[in-house]
Amino acid sequence: MDHRARRLSPVVDTVGGVSLDSPSAGARPSAGEHPLAAVIAGAAAGRFPDPDGNWHRVPPWRPGLEAVVSFTAHAVFAVAPDITDDRLAALGADGFGGAHDPRLITALAGPDGWMDVLDMLMAGRGTGRAGVPPRLVDRPDLAAHPRARFAARIRDDPRVLGYPDPRRSAVAIISRGIAGLTELSFEMEPRRRGHGGGAALAADALGVVPAGQLVVAAVAPGNAASVRALLSAGFVPLGSLQLFRRAG
Repeated sequence: MDHRARRLSPVVDTVGGVSLDSPSAGARPSAGEHPLAAVIAGAAAGRFPDPDGNWHRVPPWRPGLEAVVSFTAHAVFAVAPDITDDRLAALGADGFGGAHDPRLITALAGPDGWMDVLDMLMAGRGTGRAGVPPRLVDRPDLAAHPRARFAARIRDDPRVLGYPDPRRSAVAIISRGIAGLTELSFEMEPRRRGHGGGAALAADALGVVPAGQLVVAAVAPGNAASVRALLSAGFVPLGSLQLFRRAG
């Protein structure tokens, strides 16, 4: 089938907390679920998109925020309708790396647009259980932390968490992020880095999320410390992600 016909049904709203029994990659999403959420959940369960070298498109999950997501030999463009299939094809979009060609995303974002770094897309599962208090608590005093402020600009309903000790400034943010899924971002205090604290912080953040619920994270591949922390906390790599926002 031609890649330009490989579309998933658009939806109006997005919701987080995809269940363990999510549809396989490429399946029709359930009511209220963004189509990319179904693809990511399928990949997290080991059901990746067909490695056919092609791509397909889905609507953006947040107004004004668009994205390119790549899996092994297949890409997904979460872009508005005015970015046509023909334009994507002319820019060299494919499932073999063309989707992340810097020239492609630069052309899509435009000269005055914003482009996030190319991130690794990773997935984990919540570990929280009823009756077991999580180690992290709400820390509204950390809302001005750069990591929390960045999350508030590109995600919805950010919950800023930290350790109960007010002297601690390690921060974890649980948001409704990529494709409406639960997304984690975190940062350790500089003086505590290099001793396994990042892995503990990521694991403690998962304790806030109900057991089994899908949690995604986006991390720059060059940020080896955060990659290793997420791996230690049980996250696995799924693919790559780059966000962008056009001016205006």
